[in-house]
Amino acid sequence: MSTWVTNAWYVAGWDSEVDHTPLARTICGVQIMLYRKLDRQVVAMRDACPHRLLPLSMGIREGDSIRCKYHGLKLGPDGVAQEMPLKTDRVNTRVCAETYVVAEKHRFVWLWVGDKALADESLIPDLWPCSTPGWTFDGGYYHVEADYRLMIDNLMDLTHETHVHSGSIGQPELMEAPLQTRVEGDRAYVARWMPGVDAPPFWRGALKQPGPVDRWQICEFLAPSSVMIDVGVAPVGAGATLESHDQGVRGMVVDCMTPESEGTMHYFWGMARSFDVDDPGFTARFKRAQGGVFSEDKEILEAQQRAIALNPDLKLNAYNIDEGGTRARQIIRRLIAAEEARA
Repeated sequence: MSTWVTNAWYVAGWDSEVDHTPLARTICGVQIMLYRKLDRQVVAMRDACPHRLLPLSMGIREGDSIRCKYHGLKLGPDGVAQEMPLKTDRVNTRVCAETYVVAEKHRFVWLWVGDKALADESLIPDLWPCSTPGWTFDGGYYHVEADYRLMIDNLMDLTHETHVHSGSIGQPELMEAPLQTRVEGDRAYVARWMPGVDAPPFWRGALKQPGPVDRWQICEFLAPSSVMIDVGVAPVGAGATLESHDQGVRGMVVDCMTPESEGTMHYFWGMARSFDVDDPGFTARFKRAQGGVFSEDKEILEAQQRAIALNPDLKLNAYNIDEGGTRARQIIRRLIAAEEARA
C-alpha cells in the first residue's frame, strides 16, 4: 500500500518560488518541472524530455515553451512537441511530456498528481486564514529527510514543545493540560486549554503586556497532509474560551507536508495572524523566529527517521498524547484504501 493519497492536492511551492525559470521538484515520487508562462499562469510538466529523458528543468525557456538542453526538442506548455531536434523533420505532435493540473490558492501553488478527471479545486484544503481580510500570512520552506507522516504526528501532538522548543513557545503547562480529541469526516482535531498561565516568551511579546494569560492550542488535520493550529493567548478575565478567543492575540500556524518519497518531504510552514497585520517588520522578524522553531522540529524528525531505519525490529508506540496523530494516520489509510479499491 502507498503511504500517500494520489488523487489529492499537494503544495508544489510558494507562489513566489514558481517563476520564469523552471523549478524542479519531486512530488509523490514523480519528478515535476514548474514554471510560469508570460501571462503568469503556472505550467506543471513531467521533468523528463520524451526524447532521452534529460530533465526538462535544465532546458531553455523560449516564450511559453521549453527547449531540451540535450538535443533541442521544443515542447509547448501543453507538453506537445513544437519543433523536432532536426528542424527539417516534420513535427510529430504525438511526442509529448505529461502535464499536471495546477491551481493557486492561499499563497501556494497546488498540484494534483493523480487522475486529471478527478481534479476539483473545491477539494483544496481550506486554509482560510491565509486568504481572509484582516489577517496576514507568510512563511518558508524546508526539505526534510523524514516521512511526511512523522511531521503530521509532530504537529498533532504539541506536548513536544515543552522540551523541543523550550526557549520560545514551550512551557511545563503543556504537559499538564488535558487534551480533547475528535474526528469529523476527513479532519481530526486536538484541543488544549491552559487557563491562568504565564505566557511563554513569544506570546508575552506579542501581547505586549504582563500578567497571567489564558492560552489555547487547537490542532486541525486536513487531508491529505495539512495541519492548521489555532494558537494564542488572552489576558485572564478578558472572556476568551476554547470556543471563542479573539480577545487577545491569535495566530494560525499553517503547515503543508508534501511527500517527496517514502522517507523525504517538502515542508511548507508559516503563520497567519490577526494582530499587528500592518507591521511588515514584525512579520519578517517573526518569520525568522518561526523558521528557527521549525528547524528544531526538522532536526528531531530527521534523527527519528534515521532511528526508524536503524531499528527495523521496533515499531512506533502511541500514548494518550499521540491520539491526534493516530487519528490523522487512520484518515490517510482509509483514503488510500478507498482509492486502491476504486482502482
